[in-house]
Amino acid sequence: MSTDSTSSASLPTPASPDPAPHIGGAADPPTPGGEDHLDSAVEAEIDADLDQLAIGTAEVLPAAGLRALLRTARREQRPLRIKLGIDPSGSELTLGHAVVLRKLRQFQDLGHTAVLIIGDFTGRVGDPTGRNETRRVLTAEQTADHSATYLEQAVQILRPDRLEVRRNSEWLGSMDFSEMLGYTSMLTVARLLERDDFAKRYSEGRPISLMEFMYPLMQGLDSVFVHSDVEIGGTDQTYNNLVGRTLQAQLDQPAQVVVTVPLLRGTDGGDKMGKSLGNFIAIREAPSEQYGKVLSISDDLVMHYAELCCAWTRAELAACEAELAADPFSGEASRRRRGSWRCTTAPGRPAMPPSTSIGAFAAASWSPMISPRTRCRPTAPSPSSTCSPPPASPPRSPTPDGFSPAAVCASTG
Repeated sequence: MSTDSTSSASLPTPASPDPAPHIGGAADPPTPGGEDHLDSAVEAEIDADLDQLAIGTAEVLPAAGLRALLRTARREQRPLRIKLGIDPSGSELTLGHAVVLRKLRQFQDLGHTAVLIIGDFTGRVGDPTGRNETRRVLTAEQTADHSATYLEQAVQILRPDRLEVRRNSEWLGSMDFSEMLGYTSMLTVARLLERDDFAKRYSEGRPISLMEFMYPLMQGLDSVFVHSDVEIGGTDQTYNNLVGRTLQAQLDQPAQVVVTVPLLRGTDGGDKMGKSLGNFIAIREAPSEQYGKVLSISDDLVMHYAELCCAWTRAELAACEAELAADPFSGEASRRRRGSWRCTTAPGRPAMPPSTSIGAFAAASWSPMISPRTRCRPTAPSPSSTCSPPPASPPRSPTPDGFSPAAVCASTG
């Protein structure tokens, strides 16, 4: 039967987000040298921002893309839209999740908008990345329950005043079959089989469901529908993130820049921290449990955890590494460093006694983000509640000492 093919030109174009307030404080004055020219002081600030963002970053694709976007943001006086998607596959977030959430928070502190996508639709399929078999399909009720707990935990790290929360069921759940067929024409099976996990399963004769083939497409469409400028993900998400670039370009949107972070290794030294592997530290675990698990990691993981989980500068990381190198046998420096992580606080705040800290890397990770009081007892209201977000602070200023998690407002319920 002969039919007309669906072209990308016939597909609906997602509406652009509402214009956002400018970034960088007062508008930069016009300077000579053309519209691409920026003042040397602004260029220096961008260099400093890039240096800080580079800590704990594995790769930026394309390599010069992030600098170009930061320059555009300053020139056009608008915040960038920084996307992170999380599938609610369980009820707990781990320190592995906190690594990407912290990177998202770094962008917020530079004045940009975090777009957190709760994958309540994709979560039912499950990300096939790194899997040698098809995942069990979750029910809508299960993903709804997990979504609520994820949001409560995520706002302990992210700033609600610069946070936009979306659920991808908003667009994927209402898409008709003919529209989805149009999007599938933008990817080929040959390209999908470039993925190592798919290629391995195919060569071994293991089944790959069409539903799993659709997962990278659905994640890529998330970028299209939220008009993301940057997408953050673990190194295992590079392929999926690049699909987002492909779809945006084919739909005449600016292609997002992909920023990947290393996967946090498990407490047992495994390649990845994961709930199914039993080698994780949960964000909501008791401080004593967190601290005990951190003490159990091997000394060769100390710098890996320090770089990914602690809000330390390059100088502080170098000091830690030097201290460990000077004491390679007794392990005393390692133990001393782990003990200090319990009390790591933002500049100007008193260190907390170990008995009331959140424990180990969680404290170091969250210290610039949450006040000591909140760090002991997170009190995020239900995400379904209606609230007014806290007043916006100057884009480049640190978080106020009294900052505490707030519910994501009615628009995210």
